[in-house]
Amino acid sequence: MSSERLSYAAAGVDIAAYEKVLERVKPLIAATHGREVASGIGPFAGVYELPGGGRLAASADGVGTKIKVAIAAGSHRGIGNDIVNHCVNDIACAGARPLFFMDYFATGMLDPEVFEQLIEGMTEACREAGCALLGGETAEMPGFYADGEYDIAGTIVGVVEKSKVIDGRSIVSGDVLIGLSSDGLHTNGYSLARRVMFDVCGFSPDTRVPELGTTAGDALLAPHRSYLKPVRPLIEAGLIKGMSHITGGGITENVPRILPEGTAAAIDRSTWTVPPLFRLLQDRGGIADEEMFRAFNMGIGLVIVCAAEQASRAVDALTRAGEQPVRLGAIVAGQPSVQYRRTV
Repeated sequence: MSSERLSYAAAGVDIAAYEKVLERVKPLIAATHGREVASGIGPFAGVYELPGGGRLAASADGVGTKIKVAIAAGSHRGIGNDIVNHCVNDIACAGARPLFFMDYFATGMLDPEVFEQLIEGMTEACREAGCALLGGETAEMPGFYADGEYDIAGTIVGVVEKSKVIDGRSIVSGDVLIGLSSDGLHTNGYSLARRVMFDVCGFSPDTRVPELGTTAGDALLAPHRSYLKPVRPLIEAGLIKGMSHITGGGITENVPRILPEGTAAAIDRSTWTVPPLFRLLQDRGGIADEEMFRAFNMGIGLVIVCAAEQASRAVDALTRAGEQPVRLGAIVAGQPSVQYRRTV
């Protein structure tokens, strides 16, 4: 174990500072909203009501410093998958199906091979999600990016019937929390993960790590999977009251985003086994439990809230879809937050 007690802030990403500045600018953003904005700041997707009554859901995101790992490993196709799937999951949390995706790619000098790998990944993910890669922007910015470096971001727009919008407003005490597993870190926490894996442990992307059964690079580049297909049947059946995509801020910060006033999420940490990668990061980095659950998804990539009487039906549907859903806990009285418990 490292003698230095690491945190996300120490690795360069201060979630608390971001939340403070967001609170400061929220009034500026809200001032641009008319009555047609059904949901704006806070949820995973913004929802906009069209004149005809339909609703659009939109989200924009990036991949963060996972790109640094891809560059070091010389493997970029997965990054293209990641950026699309991240955005698909965000609007799925509002009950939306994707219509189209647009990307922004910036680099110092265009490397055709890297660019082609990224487009291959994005188009593969778009086909899987049933949406069009409508276009985007490719920016060459010499002097701004070092040789070989790049950044990528994406914007997605989807559609959802007004009656099927998922916004968490109907969540009440007694509702059940169901978790779906992630394949690795998603696209978040990489500044801290890279600090542990490459600086503290001294691994290279090619280092085979026995505890993980794979190389450090492959473990960190595990895909940010899409949850759209397994949750669509539940959305259509009206079984979901709220969904939380576990991205930056981990379980601790993301689940409260869907909770109405007067409710909290009581999550039993003994209901699932934390995957080896997260245990390695915590042990080698000397990272506190609280910090782990704020920086990483801890093996739970999506949290679904449904009524207690519908929980078995939802679990059965997810199991038929090939998932291994976990009953994480329940909604309880309180203020929007996560209360961690352990029964064994």
